[in-house]
Amino acid sequence: MVSMPEVTVTRTDVSEARERLATARFLIVDIELPEEAPADAGADADGEALVRQLGLEADDLAWFGRRDEPARADFLGKKASFVIPVVHGDQVAYIHALVTERFLVTVHHGQAGLASNISAQLRHESPPDVVAVLFLVLQEALATFRRAAVRDLLLAEELEDDMFQERRPEQVYRLSKLRRRSALLHHSLLPYLQAVDEVFTRRMLNPQFPEERQRLAQEFQNAARLVLTDIESLQDASRRAYASYASLAAGEQNGVINRLAIVSTIFLPLTFLSGFFGMNFTYLTDELESRVVFWLLAVGLQVAVLCVAFYVLHRTRIWRRLRDEDQRWDEGQG
Repeated sequence: MVSMPEVTVTRTDVSEARERLATARFLIVDIELPEEAPADAGADADGEALVRQLGLEADDLAWFGRRDEPARADFLGKKASFVIPVVHGDQVAYIHALVTERFLVTVHHGQAGLASNISAQLRHESPPDVVAVLFLVLQEALATFRRAAVRDLLLAEELEDDMFQERRPEQVYRLSKLRRRSALLHHSLLPYLQAVDEVFTRRMLNPQFPEERQRLAQEFQNAARLVLTDIESLQDASRRAYASYASLAAGEQNGVINRLAIVSTIFLPLTFLSGFFGMNFTYLTDELESRVVFWLLAVGLQVAVLCVAFYVLHRTRIWRRLRDEDQRWDEGQG
């Protein structure tokens, strides 16, 4: 719990937080609910909602502190409430925030990774009021998406470079994880940004909305567009890397097919001749008895077929294409 303007951090329980909310002029309360709490984690055993435990008005806030609540942004007269997505590790967590002119209350299940960063920023930046602190929280939540998108974008580019050096099966799994990760970031952030943008736009149209808060809202909207662009760049990079992998795999398969075509061109006629003259027809066994006929058919005919096969391969330039592909591959590896 952080008190302003002294910016002191104190760990306390819900009852003491309720007392301070009733008396303090500026207060920031961060509540960490158990990770394995029941589905309705915003209520205690007696059914009392979390906002009532804190001594706050519960109208329109029955969802506050509830697990699996989707991203949202609401302006409720003298207070505003948000469900803010935050990237924590490999998952997206959600922080519930309630702000008035006097206090800011945030609630999350388990660690969300923002408390320490916000405390450090409060000590260095000294925001003038609680609403300014809310914008710090909103900006820091965006920063978690930006850091995750940039990190995964660099991973996608490194993976694409690696596959041109040596294509390995595990690269497909890593690419699939990056594509799922980019989809998760985009799916989590876009509805939230749309809801927040709608609220801020509506508030900025109000002539009574202070200019300083309009500036903070515009900065948030600009930062949100940049973060969304970073995530879309990650999606494009992961798709491009996946397409590059597919192209490399298709190129290798074409090489294998060309080699099989060469083998088939040479050996299929020979196999046919061997099978044909190996059959026990009367004409073959009784008429073709001389040594000259044997050498002519057994050796000469097959040599003639080989010459025709090599001529066909030369005319179709399959050898040259394979040699050029091998040279390009060796140059790429180098």
